Amino acid sequence: MLKKLLLGVLFLSTSLSAQDYFFKKFHPFNSNIPSPEEFLGYGIGERHTRHDLIVNYLTKLSEVSDRASIQEYGRTHEGRKLVILTITSPENLQNLDQLKSQHLEFTDPTKNPTNYEDVPIFINLGYNVHGNEPSSSEAALLTAYTLTASNSPEILKYIDKGVVFIDPTINPDGRDRHTQWANMYQGNPLVADPQDAEHNEYWPRGRTNHYWFDLNRDWLLGINPESRGKLTWYHEWYPNVVTDFHEMGTQSSYFFEPMKDNGSLNPIMPKENYVDLNNLFGDYFSKALDSIGSFYFTKEVFDGTYPGYGSSYPDLQGGLGLLFEQASSRGHKQTTDFGEITFPFTIRNQYTSSITTIKAAVENKGVLRKYQQEFFKSGMANASKTRVKGYSFKDEHDPNRVKAFVDKLLLHKIDVYKSGNSFVVPTRQPQYRMVQTMFETYEKYRDSVYYDASAWSVANFYNMKYKPATALNLGEKVTSLDNLVKTTSIGKSEYAYIIDYDDYNAVAALNYLQSKGLVISSSAKPFTANTTSGSQKFGYGALVVPVSLQKKDANAVYQLVKQAQEKYHVPIYTVNSGYSLQGIDLGSRWISPLKKPKAAMIIGDGVRSYEAGEVWHLLDTRVHMPITKIPVRNFGRANLDKYNTLVMVSGGYDFSKKQQEKIKNWVSKGNTLITIGTASKWAVDKKLVDEKLIKKEKDSTKAIKRKAYVNAPEDLGKESVGGAIFKVDLDITHPLAFGYNDTSIPIYKNNSVWLAPSKNEYATVAKYSKDPHIDGFITKKNMEEYLKPSASLIVSKLGSGRVVLFADNPNFRGSWYGTNRLFLNALFLGDKIRILD
Repeated sequence: MLKKLLLGVLFLSTSLSAQDYFFKKFHPFNSNIPSPEEFLGYGIGERHTRHDLIVNYLTKLSEVSDRASIQEYGRTHEGRKLVILTITSPENLQNLDQLKSQHLEFTDPTKNPTNYEDVPIFINLGYNVHGNEPSSSEAALLTAYTLTASNSPEILKYIDKGVVFIDPTINPDGRDRHTQWANMYQGNPLVADPQDAEHNEYWPRGRTNHYWFDLNRDWLLGINPESRGKLTWYHEWYPNVVTDFHEMGTQSSYFFEPMKDNGSLNPIMPKENYVDLNNLFGDYFSKALDSIGSFYFTKEVFDGTYPGYGSSYPDLQGGLGLLFEQASSRGHKQTTDFGEITFPFTIRNQYTSSITTIKAAVENKGVLRKYQQEFFKSGMANASKTRVKGYSFKDEHDPNRVKAFVDKLLLHKIDVYKSGNSFVVPTRQPQYRMVQTMFETYEKYRDSVYYDASAWSVANFYNMKYKPATALNLGEKVTSLDNLVKTTSIGKSEYAYIIDYDDYNAVAALNYLQSKGLVISSSAKPFTANTTSGSQKFGYGALVVPVSLQKKDANAVYQLVKQAQEKYHVPIYTVNSGYSLQGIDLGSRWISPLKKPKAAMIIGDGVRSYEAGEVWHLLDTRVHMPITKIPVRNFGRANLDKYNTLVMVSGGYDFSKKQQEKIKNWVSKGNTLITIGTASKWAVDKKLVDEKLIKKEKDSTKAIKRKAYVNAPEDLGKESVGGAIFKVDLDITHPLAFGYNDTSIPIYKNNSVWLAPSKNEYATVAKYSKDPHIDGFITKKNMEEYLKPSASLIVSKLGSGRVVLFADNPNFRGSWYGTNRLFLNALFLGDKIRILD
């Protein structure tokens, strides 16, 4: 009955004069400051607000209010502005640089300030990281208006005692995708039927950014400009409290922290964070939501184990990250089991929590400042106690991959030093807990069911061969990426150039030269050549650019090769003879020309957009190679003969027999099909390939043990592989593994696709090691019965073509530099695979 009464009040709020539904208690308001309703021409909750209008409104506030200033901290892939509105008292705003300096002293473990109550508390309200969870950005507008225009004693106290940073839309590209959808299908009168188009977006939906990345997983990995811009801002300000506003299923209610217990056995964040501070703030949120009659829950789900969320990364920076989840109206009004939920109702809950966060932070600023100070001091103290004094890593074969890893360390303000050919990361530094996050691995866990990954040792993402050190020779501190990769300028040749294929950027250089019309060959065997720089060894996959065999003259070839080196910083060598010092010569049959990939990828309903976006992002941003994205709905009439490579990522492919035959016939003509995850399972199940999955038959004679019904989610959930890191044994002589020098590499597994090794003894490229575990949770059953016997990567012959089957995603979250090469080799070297019968 209470909820129905609230909904009745909510319906009244849809008139233009009823915005007091949100903030009546904070009157009086400065009439010179326009409300969102006055600026937009509609009341908050009546429509979904475009991101450009959000930015324009906050810009207007910064112009007319002496409490606010606005800054742009980045641009999205699609060019939308990323902004933060800073709001505090006029006096604080004028002295913000001084307050910032005083604030940062609490993050410096070498200093001991004690003026905990004197410095305003720094609060970052972050909204709308998932674009189709839109209520929070609308709440951001209301919050900004309240803080800039209200003259109530309560608000005046908050802006005097606090500095509030409002990030209104963390994912503008995704938000606008959803905003367009919701407004386009909005009815008049509103349609509450859950089956209406307004409540059911088309693929890929608005959750993700331009490349379909989940930005709420990107704080640690820092792949996208939205995250990199925010991280740069974050490490300039180190806010004490950070909010992360979300939406969840329509049938739910409202969630705030504390969360479910952290899954790690010994979480690296202090217990004071996830126990004391969470409970302290939880009391505030419960009282505020009780006062407006909203129902909620805590502790049951969502865990902060993975450190890359917007609500967990701040916990590793001396702040308090806070997660909120609001049941979504997925449009403007929708029917639920409790009646109807409307957009204004969802906005009010988020707005209430925003103001309450500020209230709790201001009233406990001394506690929060002491906590942040102790956080960095305890990090240094913990580092002093550990036997490991640092980590060293290097890979002389692949300096661009090392550079990418160093970039990630510097992005998180981790101190890095260069000593000879090695890099050193000391543990005793303010970012000690981030060092742990990058390098430490774990076998034991408190929990077995995770909201996300149970492994995130980022060094393994980059296939870094690192080792702990008990004594350090630091060398010179690395402060930028400049000069980390050094290449020797090449001289002109009338004969040939050789590109070292071990470098991560070699594929991009290959694509560049192919796109300019050069014919490039690949070596299937190692050799040693006499270059103009001296004797040089080349491994599997070395690229040869024969000058006399090109359609361009020697000067044009030289200019293109030189441009490729300058653009991608890859090692390229000049040779004037095809006679090698050791191994095969440059005219060997083991060195053959490569076909330029003409690639397509199936996208659309049923396809996992994350994985498709990772492929698209990799090719767009690192290789600079186009890939045609064919929607499932168009596949029946698509002309596959235009392509020589087709990518199918994880998903449920509901193809007809005719469409399956279409793929099979196309591959048989000599083309390459690349499947990832459940697409590989689909290829096996549909008998597209003569391969098998590892399956264990249930013993029907075994007695079934009775279990408590309430434990079913936990019992069944732990059998899934949520995300862990394992070792595979790699055949580095296979074209798919060209560029690798170590037969053991880490891979990431987050599915239950168990490929049986191929019956063809030459076709299993990567198989899980005898002792495969590196990091993350997996049950003993999954480890022994499924993982250890299975393969991670196999190739299966189909007519004159081949199917490359990845059990695991080599491009996970755009971060797996260590396995990207396997996928790129499948694209560029697929036709070099000769499957021996």
